[in-house]
Order: sequence, then C-alpha cells, then structure tokens
Amino acid sequence: MQQQVISAHDIFPHIRIVMGMVIGLGVTRLLSGVARIVQHPTQYRLYAVHLAWVASVLLALVHFWWWEFGLYQIDSWTFGTYAFIVSYAIVLFLLCALLFPDSMRDYASYEDYFYARRAWFFGLLAATYLLDVVDTLIKGEAHFARFALEYLIRTPVLVMLCIVAARTASPRFHTVFVAATLIYQLSWIFRLFDTLS
Repeated sequence: MQQQVISAHDIFPHIRIVMGMVIGLGVTRLLSGVARIVQHPTQYRLYAVHLAWVASVLLALVHFWWWEFGLYQIDSWTFGTYAFIVSYAIVLFLLCALLFPDSMRDYASYEDYFYARRAWFFGLLAATYLLDVVDTLIKGEAHFARFALEYLIRTPVLVMLCIVAARTASPRFHTVFVAATLIYQLSWIFRLFDTLS
C-alpha cells in the first residue's frame, strides 16, 4: 500500500489550530483579568503601567496570530519547527499569566504585584524578542531580509531595555518604557505587517 504524502499546506491549518488554542488561552487570561477589574474595581488598586503592559501583550497576541500566517510559505515541516512555534506561543501565554495571577492575596495592589514579578515578566518579554528573530528566519531568507536591518537594531535594544526593566523599580523608567513600546509596536505593525504578502 502506498502511503499518501501530506503537503505542507495540509499541515499548516493543523498547526494554526494548536497555536490558536494557546494564544486563545492567553487572550482569555487577559480579558478575564480586565473583566475582574471591571467587576471589582476597588478590590485592588490599579496601576497604569500594569494596564499598559496588558494592552501591549494583548496587541502582541493579536499580532502574533496575524503574522504567523507567514508560516503558510514553509514547504517542509519538522517536529522541531512545530515545537518551536508552539513554545513561542506558550511564552506569550506565560506573559499573560504573569500580568494576571490566579490570586492577588499576597499583594496590596497591581503596582505591588507588578514590581514583585518584574524580573519574570521582563525575562519572558526579552525571550519573545529573541524568539521573534528565529520565527522570522524560519519563514525564509527573503522574509527575514525584509526586516533584517531593523531587527539588528530593535532586538538588542529591546532586550537590553528588558534587562534594565527587570532590575529597576523606577516608575518613571517603566512608564516611559511601556509608552515607547506601545508606540513602536503600533508603528511596527502598520509599517510592516498591515497587509500580508
């Protein structure tokens, strides 16, 4: 009996479903956290920097789902590539879990919680910037070449800023960092990912 050959284009929808489940869990975590704030606005004091990172990570999740359509161009899938993509999605989910923990019982406010867990959060955020470079390389040399110059600048700068953010509790630094990140994120999306090609 001859074994039927499965094409890469048949495999891709399956991989998108698995990615979608993990990313969906992350979006659910963030939206549930925001809903909890709306339901119990005085339970824990809010913190603008924390909420801005919630917006940034939510935007990253939505963008991740959009740009991963570029994986459709991969001609040959391996388990290693599949495992990498799922791992990337898992890191994004963990960022969501760090923004909204299961319990805030040990913390007085979201500000208190955010600074207590900042090393974990910014460590994972730095990892996403590095994973993004690998993800782009997986999509092919031509795809990577489209972003190469900006990647050579943005990735080390963002990773270094994450290292500083993990070490400092300066509200001013964190306010400027998240504001600049959101502005750059929107610029990056609309300049380079507004349409898929």
